[in-house]
Amino acid sequence: MIKRIHQINIEKSLFKGKTIILYGARQVGKTTLVKKILNHYGTEGRYLNCEIFSVEQNLTVAEPEKLKAFFGDYKLIVLDEAQNLINTGKILKVISDSLTDIQIIATGSSSFDLANKTAEPMTGRISTFTLFPLSILEIKDNSDWLSVDAQLEKLLRFGSYPEVFVSNDESAISHLEELASSYLFKDILKFEGIKKSSLLKNLLISLALQLGNEVTYNELASKFGVSSLTIQKYIDLLEQSFVIFKLNSFSRNIRKELTKAFKIYFYDNGIRNALINNFNPIALRTDVGALWENFCISERIKSNSYSSRKVNCYFWRTYDQKEIDYIEERNGNIFGYEMKYSEKSKLKIPKGFEDAYNAKVFKIDKSNYWKFFDLQV
Repeated sequence: MIKRIHQINIEKSLFKGKTIILYGARQVGKTTLVKKILNHYGTEGRYLNCEIFSVEQNLTVAEPEKLKAFFGDYKLIVLDEAQNLINTGKILKVISDSLTDIQIIATGSSSFDLANKTAEPMTGRISTFTLFPLSILEIKDNSDWLSVDAQLEKLLRFGSYPEVFVSNDESAISHLEELASSYLFKDILKFEGIKKSSLLKNLLISLALQLGNEVTYNELASKFGVSSLTIQKYIDLLEQSFVIFKLNSFSRNIRKELTKAFKIYFYDNGIRNALINNFNPIALRTDVGALWENFCISERIKSNSYSSRKVNCYFWRTYDQKEIDYIEERNGNIFGYEMKYSEKSKLKIPKGFEDAYNAKVFKIDKSNYWKFFDLQV
């Protein structure tokens, strides 16, 4: 059992007067994590699955007396998949304001749903955390960097969803295919206004095939025969369901920089590979560069999130094809990173970039990737 970084972070935040909300895609381990936290509280902890009808029915009326009667003498209560409740925000507000001796941990697999229901009622009353598929740092903490090296190709091919990570290749493929077919997008498909499931799937496949390349809303809209606003809505929902994330182009109004295009990455390589049905070994692939880039950037995003480090993230490319894969702006400074799977690949820094931004640029390859994930560069 791999210990999650957020177990410590959440435990430190308990009983501080705020409701804990834990976001994360389905199957990343939210339920396992909250149950481990509950174990420390024995008979004072209670787990409630809000996808079960009886639980939902008992949590429809936001009245302190009724809620207190339902919760009993429990001190720590988990409301798993809390977005399924009709009055989530009101329920959590009443508990926070009236049942002050109860600590709630609410989980949700879609921030667009749970966040919308809690935004106004719970202003100033919540602490939020986001759980991702297993991070390299979590895997390393359970073993060491040599063990991570030994599993690097597996991570590039199958990703790091907990159940996938501990499975053999055949079982990993089966589980990823199930996730990518519909389960991962369950919340989006039932969301009001999302009726074209085929468009959602085809859009994801297109984004998976263009991994590491710039795209625009207009380009994608033209390809699928819908409006650019529809494409933007779908991409926003996929981001809020923690399936993908977007990098915008970095610009300080220097001529010839791209300003409208963006790049889409997946939080998990396995989901991306399942969408294009390609789990071939690294030696047989033509997209190793894109896989490595997606892997490195997604792991950096996880590390920044888990350490609560505030950064702005971009990519940089000019119209004459000068580029930097990944840019971080932090503490007023600019840092660039080029992802190269091969240690033999040379770092080519675009002329003028370092001087224009007073920036430092690093090459991230198999020899030093651990420093990148451990936030040492």
